[in-house]
Amino acid sequence: MLSLLLPAMLAVQAMALMEVHVPEQPVVALHGRDATLNCSFSLATPFNLSDLTIFWQLTDTKRSVHGYREGHDQLADQAESFANRTSLFPAQLGLGNTSLLLRRVVVADEGSYTCFVRVQDYGSAALLLQVAAPYSKPIVTLEPESNLRPGDEVALTCVAYGGYPQADVVWQDGGGRNLTDNITNSVVANEEGLFTMTSVLTVVLEPNSTYSCRLINPLLGEESYASVTITGQNIAFPPVALWVTVGLAVCLLVLLIALAAVCRRKIKESCEEARREAEEAKELEEEESKTAMTLLKS
Repeated sequence: MLSLLLPAMLAVQAMALMEVHVPEQPVVALHGRDATLNCSFSLATPFNLSDLTIFWQLTDTKRSVHGYREGHDQLADQAESFANRTSLFPAQLGLGNTSLLLRRVVVADEGSYTCFVRVQDYGSAALLLQVAAPYSKPIVTLEPESNLRPGDEVALTCVAYGGYPQADVVWQDGGGRNLTDNITNSVVANEEGLFTMTSVLTVVLEPNSTYSCRLINPLLGEESYASVTITGQNIAFPPVALWVTVGLAVCLLVLLIALAAVCRRKIKESCEEARREAEEAKELEEEESKTAMTLLKS
């Protein structure tokens, strides 16, 4: 019935005296939550609900979202994707509130909705519904993870899940310098239409460097942040430094061997000198004994 009534409503819409009001700004709804699409009208004279007709439809595709006529919901023509997810506010209808409650919002619900109202006159207005979902905390990984040297080109990957719409990504170094010109972004949607956001930053590696990835949801204004610090301990010595280190180690080893040889020679000489002194003392003692015996005999 509503499908027959709607063309007639549109045909006389130019003659309408009734003003229908909807938000000028887009309605932002969180994925999985309920959203209210506000719509209202005003009449100078009282009216009966039996005279009120309300019709919500998608502006672009003309698919029926919700219908109301003669005091009851009319859902025979309702699009299947909205089944059991829509309702009006019955207690508010007499006050001119024809808002629509849309439950469990999904990404596919995003778009323009038109609210048609008829009492004695006709009126309509359209509003925009936008869907948003916060991203998970980003994870930053480094490729390659080992055998890194200063001057190597490395790829830093920042990944966040379950968000919508596509996020803005900002990369910075430890000094706050914007590195966004060196990134490549990609998005992949899951079965719910939510995005996995991947951003890859390519940089020339410097020791003790910090790189941060910040995702900004343009609809929610929320930011999520992650960073990685590459310390000198994670970076292998370059070839020149390696050979210098090996050379110093060899020199030190040679010095230790030479010092050990000198010490050994000195110890040996000291031992021989002590032995000679002991033999000389023994010989002197024997001579003194012989001299004393000779004096006694004489």
